[in-house]
Amino acid sequence: MTTLNIVLAQQNFLVGDIVGNCKKIKDTVLDVQTRLGAELVIFPELALSGYPPEDWLLRADFLSKINQAIVSIQSMLGNTHVLLGLPQKVGTQLYNSAIMLNRNGILAQYHKQVLPNYGVFDEKRYFSAGQTACVVELKGIPIGISICEDLWDTGPASSVKAQGAQLLININASPYHMGKRLEREQLLRQRCREIQLPIIYCNLVGGQDELVFDGESLVVDAAGQLCLTAPAFEEHLTQIQCHYHASACEISPGTIYPALSPVASIYQALVLGMRDYIVKNGFKSALLGLSGGIDSALTAVLAVDALGAANVEAVMLPSQYTSNMSLEDAQRIATNLSISYQEIPIQNLVNTFLTQLHPVLSQYATRQKDVTAENIQARCRAVLLMALSNRSGKLLLTTGNKSEMAVGYATLYGDMAGGFAPLKDVSKTLVYQLAAYRNTLNADIPQRVFERAPSAELAPGQTDQDTLPAYSLLDNIITAYVENNQGEEDMVAAGLPRETVQKVIKMILAAEFKRRQSPPGLRITPRAFGRDWRYPISSGFGRG
Repeated sequence: MTTLNIVLAQQNFLVGDIVGNCKKIKDTVLDVQTRLGAELVIFPELALSGYPPEDWLLRADFLSKINQAIVSIQSMLGNTHVLLGLPQKVGTQLYNSAIMLNRNGILAQYHKQVLPNYGVFDEKRYFSAGQTACVVELKGIPIGISICEDLWDTGPASSVKAQGAQLLININASPYHMGKRLEREQLLRQRCREIQLPIIYCNLVGGQDELVFDGESLVVDAAGQLCLTAPAFEEHLTQIQCHYHASACEISPGTIYPALSPVASIYQALVLGMRDYIVKNGFKSALLGLSGGIDSALTAVLAVDALGAANVEAVMLPSQYTSNMSLEDAQRIATNLSISYQEIPIQNLVNTFLTQLHPVLSQYATRQKDVTAENIQARCRAVLLMALSNRSGKLLLTTGNKSEMAVGYATLYGDMAGGFAPLKDVSKTLVYQLAAYRNTLNADIPQRVFERAPSAELAPGQTDQDTLPAYSLLDNIITAYVENNQGEEDMVAAGLPRETVQKVIKMILAAEFKRRQSPPGLRITPRAFGRDWRYPISSGFGRG
């Protein structure tokens, strides 16, 4: 019997940081070959470049540095083999590739055959599709290699089986969305039933712009049963023992980390995504407007969990319509979290703007619903928050949620102004669920924040439901239209009220120009407003 000692390097890489990624790969190999006796170290898809590298792939200087890094990695290898994802140019064709290296050079190279070109994926813009399967022997074990989307198609797995593979290794940069772990487990079980081989699935972890990669690497045996998993949302080096006997591979069982609850999983994705966005863009701390409402409360606790209380600052910017309850709750949240907090009243600024504008604005007929004064309040707050961000060097977080972004219930250059929108893909109903979950860990958000009617507090007695349907209904319509591509008739047939459906669809379409100008935010649903939402601003469909 032959035993192969394997380590899955579920790690966090930065797109474009080829030097830093190369160093991380080399440091990892040195560590695990010494400490764990690793004979094969597996890294995720496009680990060397980071994923997704996007238009960096169009630059010759970028690809040249990739080649230099390969030479650097090879030069330090001892008896350990490395399976590594990287972009690779062969002649005039660029491939999403995996190479197996040892100190003698490249033992095998494989080019991804199934290139995803939907949702957040745009691989056909850059890569050519590979045409052949790859099986390489290591210690006499025939190992098939595939990359991410290859596993979602029957062809590549069947091809390596036909070429004699007894083990399939699939390297991935598979982004997170709700329910993704279960999808992966079901997929691997299906492939195992087809090819009757163990599968090692090594996934990327970390935040990259709006994408979050959850890791959760896993191994299944030839019958599709879980042998071991890596934890979610953290770097992890997972050791695997693969035993080859009588032309069959067996994987020694290891730790199986239980799947997080749906809400816990989303919460951890937001924490990781926020931390990585801030840190990878050179910031150390964050700033937000704390209104006393549920959205800013959730944003504040996420920021503290991502960065630590010492690196979060909150500012309350009250106007004449800000209630005492809001002032008290904002102060209480900041105190509970031990974060820096200050109040800067804005009413004098608002009055000055309105006084200066009065001679000009009076020339125009008043619109049926004149939101000018309301938006001036929001924009005064944005000016002050951006000034604090500029002076302090802290990244300004916006606090708007997906429900608001969907229907345009936000002020352009007002509460939409900032560097990052952590709740951009989080519906209002999910905001409450996440905040409640966080309070089970530590009750930092006062109970009445959950109980009060949501309000922007930009007008006397204002509540969100003066303008919007109840959030439970609104979010059902948004999910159906945005995430599930359902039309009006589909939703009405499902029991949603036609008049409300029509109203919400028109609001979603009319708000496209706002969303194009909103800061980037994290994707946690199968379809977010970002990379996988590409609707024209100027369009007549659905507005009639």
